[in-house]
Amino acid sequence: MEPTRNDGISRRAALGKTACGFAALALKGLLAEFDGLLAMPGVENPLALRPPHFTPKAKRVIFLFMHGGPSHLDTFDPKPRLDRDHGKPIPFQRSLTFSPAKELGGLMKSPFSFKQYGQSGLPVSELFPHVATCVDDLCIIRSMVGDGVDHGGAMLQLHTGSFTFTRPCMGSWVLLGLGTENQNLPGFITIKPTLWHGGEKNWSSSFLPGAYQGTPIGYSAMKIEDIQKQPIEYLANARLTTEQQRYELEMLHKVNRQHAFYRELDPNLEARIQALELAFRMQAEAPEVLEIEKESEATKKLYGLDDETTRDFGWQCLMARRFAERGVRFIQCSHSGKEEKWDQHTKLAQMHYKSAREVDKPIAGLLKDLKARGLLADTLVIWGGEFGRTPFAQYDGRDHNPYGFTIWIAGGGVKPGMVYGTTDEFGYHAIEQRMHIHDFHATILHLMGLDHEKLTYQYAGRNFRLTDIHGTVAHEIVA
Repeated sequence: MEPTRNDGISRRAALGKTACGFAALALKGLLAEFDGLLAMPGVENPLALRPPHFTPKAKRVIFLFMHGGPSHLDTFDPKPRLDRDHGKPIPFQRSLTFSPAKELGGLMKSPFSFKQYGQSGLPVSELFPHVATCVDDLCIIRSMVGDGVDHGGAMLQLHTGSFTFTRPCMGSWVLLGLGTENQNLPGFITIKPTLWHGGEKNWSSSFLPGAYQGTPIGYSAMKIEDIQKQPIEYLANARLTTEQQRYELEMLHKVNRQHAFYRELDPNLEARIQALELAFRMQAEAPEVLEIEKESEATKKLYGLDDETTRDFGWQCLMARRFAERGVRFIQCSHSGKEEKWDQHTKLAQMHYKSAREVDKPIAGLLKDLKARGLLADTLVIWGGEFGRTPFAQYDGRDHNPYGFTIWIAGGGVKPGMVYGTTDEFGYHAIEQRMHIHDFHATILHLMGLDHEKLTYQYAGRNFRLTDIHGTVAHEIVA
């Protein structure tokens, strides 16, 4: 008997009803993003494990993104020349600035003191006393260079390699190249991402199949409690047992297969069917990841969950560790909020201190916890913002500076306790071992066992890659 049409409920509506379990992890948008995930010919499961191009140093990435652009001059790149010449007119020509020249003043010393820490003796600002205890695990890159002087362009380039066009982000490329170890969870998760300065473009798969899209958990302005109580408020299938949900899914699967028979090959429909399967599997495993109350009191304290100042970012970092140990390939935590946390054009001393207090202990806790569990060796931890700050003042703050700034990385096969690259004596421009963002991306992919020149995807008649036509691996920092 031929299938008959039923106008009572649309297929899309039925899919929406049965997929509502995504809300348990604020993942309700994931299903829509799977459209076209079978766009790659011959790929039945785009998240399946794939071999790297060569033996990797790291298996997974945790990216700690500091929205707004922390000042390298006040954190990890001290400049004695600024102490000596504080308040003097700048003795060099300014490059393109974000703010009007009338707002910019003379040289500005750091209001924070630096001390040397660890066996490596690397200097760290008083802003980060907890991270300073982990300095022997850090590779501090002081010579980062980008092209965007505004937040939107700079953030887009840091995440995707392009500061002008929407392109697949770093996490999506890693997932394309390697797949993921846990088929019951998304391979790329972004925790409390910021919704402005590009928003979802910064975790988008763009023209790559939707399976490689970052899956957001909440957003930057949400409170932890609002994210955690979503399963109670929005889980419409909570009244059904696992067996009943499986039966419901199988019945819908039969209807979809009948529908697909008459539509011949429809990648979008196939994508929906597979996404529905992933949705069901996630309901069994994803909610358990959120149950941080099962962690010991010592662990919660290590991440700063006992202090209201550090609780938010501490929760993000602890969630990142829990996802990492469950096989998620790429996890991002964002330090943001209702405004850019690190964008201090004014009140730098006050606001950088506040921002650093919120993240310092959680970040150190994450590094120490990963190391104690044997995970740091193959987990690449990245810390940084979209750019640095200028050595000259803007009122009592600093303007944007993409010409020379700091990002540090740890674990994942990186040489520990070292500095790579330098900025000039004022901290304005990178002058030695310059690492453009393209070079940074090439190096991250290399640590993951991927050749950035071979990891390509054909779209609109040409082969694209994360590094476009650029990028050189910094082999000097690879252990």
